[in-house]
Amino acid sequence: MADGRTPDDVDDDGLAPVRPASAVRPFLVTAGRVAGAGEASSGRTMPVETQLVATSEGLAVLDRLSFEQHDIVAACRQPQSIAEIAARLKLHLNVVRVLAEDLRTAGQLSVHVPDSGVTHDASVLRRVIDGLRAIPDSRGVLRDSD
Repeated sequence: MADGRTPDDVDDDGLAPVRPASAVRPFLVTAGRVAGAGEASSGRTMPVETQLVATSEGLAVLDRLSFEQHDIVAACRQPQSIAEIAARLKLHLNVVRVLAEDLRTAGQLSVHVPDSGVTHDASVLRRVIDGLRAIPDSRGVLRDSD
């Protein structure tokens, strides 16, 4: 792989392991953008529960993607929410949103926004809250649970 990992460097769930948080500032990763290609035109951001899945095109160009884009597409071999990806890769939620929208526009990710009327299930909200708590703050410290 472009980042030095091999296909054998995966967890039991088939996903790339979590690596140390990047020291690169979020605005550098997104080139200063706060919205991805499609988000900028629509004015709406993807909800944190949005499910991302790598497309065959995304997997085909995996080795040619930048570090963060590579990691997002690799993690999306199985459906993952934006919150789960941000926690797993230790990236800011908005960075994942911007890059995911760019990858969707390029045909490398398939994006599935849940029907907002169905997401009132408490278990979904609990999973989102747990995912958000798994994201370290700027000092790398995890938030307290409850």
